[in-house]
Amino acid sequence: MTITSHEKLLDVGGVTVRFGGLVALSEVSLTIRPRTVVGVIGPNGAGKTTLFNVVCGFIRPETGELRWKDEPLRKHRPDQLAGLGIARTLQGLGLFGGLTVLENVMTGAGRLARTGALASLLGTGRSARDERDLRDRSMAVLTELDVAHVAHLHPGALPYGVRKRVALARALVSEPELLMLDEPASGLSSGEMDELADRIQGLTEKTAVVLVEHHMDLVMRVCDEVVVLDFGEVIASGTPDEVRADPAVADAYLGTAPEELPSA
Repeated sequence: MTITSHEKLLDVGGVTVRFGGLVALSEVSLTIRPRTVVGVIGPNGAGKTTLFNVVCGFIRPETGELRWKDEPLRKHRPDQLAGLGIARTLQGLGLFGGLTVLENVMTGAGRLARTGALASLLGTGRSARDERDLRDRSMAVLTELDVAHVAHLHPGALPYGVRKRVALARALVSEPELLMLDEPASGLSSGEMDELADRIQGLTEKTAVVLVEHHMDLVMRVCDEVVVLDFGEVIASGTPDEVRADPAVADAYLGTAPEELPSA
C-alpha cells in the first residue's frame, strides 16, 4: 500500500491498559503520519513505555484500537514488527555481546532477507550471494552512521555513544516505515545529542519517527508534534510551541513556567 503524506501510518485510538487496579493508559490516542517526528513525553510512570509496548505487541490493551496503514492491528507479536515495517530501539540497547557489530546489524535485516538474517549467521539455508547482499546492506547503514570502522569489533569494546549508533543501525537496516526510539539521547554527551538531532531530522526523508525522550531540548528541536502523558492520560498535544506554552504541561511534567521551557 502506498502512503501519501496526509494519510495515517499508525493510528492509536482510545487505548486503555490496566495492571490490576492501576490504570497505566486511559483512552490514549495519537496519530503518526509519514515523514513526521512525534515525541511522547511525560514524567516517570506516565505510561510512555507502556504505550510503546502496546504498539509493539508486548501488551494487549483492554480497550481501544490500533490501525497500521488503515488496517486493524490485532494480536500482533514483537517478532512480526519488522515484517510490518516497524522497528524499535530499546533503552538497554539489546545488542548481542557474542556477535560483532556487523553481525548485530545483520540480525535487524530479516525483513529484507529471503530466509532470515540469523540463518545467515548460522550458515544455514542461505546462498553466498544472499548473505553478501545482507552484509553489504548492513555495512552501508553503518557507514551512513559513521561507525563502519568498528564493524569487526564486539559491542562491549565500544563507548556507549557508539553502541547507541549500532543499535540505531540495526533498527534502520530493515528500512522501516516507522522507527520507534526509546530514550535515544540517554547517556549521550551534548555534542552527541546535537548529532542525534541532525540524524533524526534527516531520517524523515525515508521513515516516520516516534520517540520517548526526557531531554526537552531535543524534543523541541526535532519533533513536528508532541504528545504529553501524565498518569496514563494525554494532557496535551500539538506542535512543540503549543505544548511549550501549555500551563498544564509545565505544571504536571516540568514544574516550571512555560516561558522557561526550551524553544524549538
